[in-house]
Amino acid sequence: MRTWKEFLREANYIDGQWVAARSGETVAITNPSTGEKLGTVPHSGTAEARQAIEAASKCFESWGKTTAQERSKLIRALADAALANRDALAELLTREQGKPLAEARGEITIAAGYLHWFAEEATRVYGDIIPSPWPGRRLLVTKEPVGVVGAITPWNFPSSMLARKFGPALAAGCTVVAKPAPQTPYSALAWAVLAEEVGFPAGVINIVTGDAQQIGGELTSSPLVSKITFTGSTPVGKLLMKQAADTVKKVSLELGGNAPFLVFDDADIDSAVEGAIAAKFRNAGQTCVCTNRFYVQAGVYDHFVEKFSAAVAALKVGSPLEAGVVQGPLVDDRAVQKVEELVADAKANGGNVTVGGYRHDLGLSYFQPTVIVDANHSMRMSKEEIFGPVAAIYSFEREDEAIRIVNDTPFGLAAYFYSQDLGRVMRVSERLKYGIVAINEGIVTTEFAPFGGVKESGIGSEGSKYGIQDYLNLKYICLGGLSDAPASVGAAR
Repeated sequence: MRTWKEFLREANYIDGQWVAARSGETVAITNPSTGEKLGTVPHSGTAEARQAIEAASKCFESWGKTTAQERSKLIRALADAALANRDALAELLTREQGKPLAEARGEITIAAGYLHWFAEEATRVYGDIIPSPWPGRRLLVTKEPVGVVGAITPWNFPSSMLARKFGPALAAGCTVVAKPAPQTPYSALAWAVLAEEVGFPAGVINIVTGDAQQIGGELTSSPLVSKITFTGSTPVGKLLMKQAADTVKKVSLELGGNAPFLVFDDADIDSAVEGAIAAKFRNAGQTCVCTNRFYVQAGVYDHFVEKFSAAVAALKVGSPLEAGVVQGPLVDDRAVQKVEELVADAKANGGNVTVGGYRHDLGLSYFQPTVIVDANHSMRMSKEEIFGPVAAIYSFEREDEAIRIVNDTPFGLAAYFYSQDLGRVMRVSERLKYGIVAINEGIVTTEFAPFGGVKESGIGSEGSKYGIQDYLNLKYICLGGLSDAPASVGAAR
């Protein structure tokens, strides 16, 4: 049985080699649950990013011509290797990110799921033959890999977010240069360890750690990079989109959210509370699809608040490596400071805390699971993404009122609602302006379905049969000279 330390790498992975930053500079990585130093990674920049891009571009000349079956076999082997080492990879993830070990195991499992899915999709990239308006021609449509992909991933799901980008990119025949978040580089580098072991050619996968502006700037400006895929905040996504425009790259963006959770008066309250806990407190509230705003119809407001507050008070906070713990620390102290500011603002604007509200006695970046009632729209958290274990509960009277309020946001990633009225289920699901709508469920993410938002929550979808399309270019081929019959004048285009 391998241990987490066997997957910890303190170097970039470029063209099949483990290399340091040319400057020799490093950055320390610490365990948020203990404050202990795990190790260091290179503080790389433009030079290392350029080296990785050139390696990926050179490798694309051969990798892009491999058969779908060859790529499928390697991607499946990578997924199988992750599952075979799930416990070690999960512990590494927990130690650098802070989520409970059970959640980390779940993340490795779904990461492998994305790879398994796209291993199959590699063999299903179909083209078309279009009926020709000319008797002597055939019109063909083929799909080809876009080329080198620059992938920039976040710290909250450092393993699965990268797998969700590796899967379709590699399946399509693209090569990748990945830049992981500075807080959680080891989970990304672990993928390179596995890729090397299962036999991916040098240059197919490259991972560079370090300066976000320099590495991101090189990825967006290099003419050798054909696509940028990014998961992270909306402001950074907008910046990358602007930078990529100069070379007209394809862009996929999975950005911030402001997820509402509606509880109607016909809902099963016990089920709604269970779903609310899952939708809010997974990963200590640090997910882009976490509920940001709870809206409960007035007739069941007190009943929901009572049961929900009791459930939140019962959540076990502690070391993420301890059995039974459901909430570990936030990723760093800056995250805690933001949560403190939002809670203070809510209290100053009429909110009342029923559970939590403060830093946890465990210290470091631990924060108490928190419930704020009597929430209103003068509070910052009604418009800002909380990204922490704080649930603000608003009251509403009518269905139309609730729909208007929850749609009044520039974001549109995920929305949740609970109702047992079939007519209401259909009406509300159709009127919500969100890319993902969960009905009577608190967790919906799966490799089988598309994941993506609308408005300022992003462009494109990841996962499912749709997820590979952004990594492919369409090519129209007009094949002529197939008969002696002259083309019809009227059919000329």
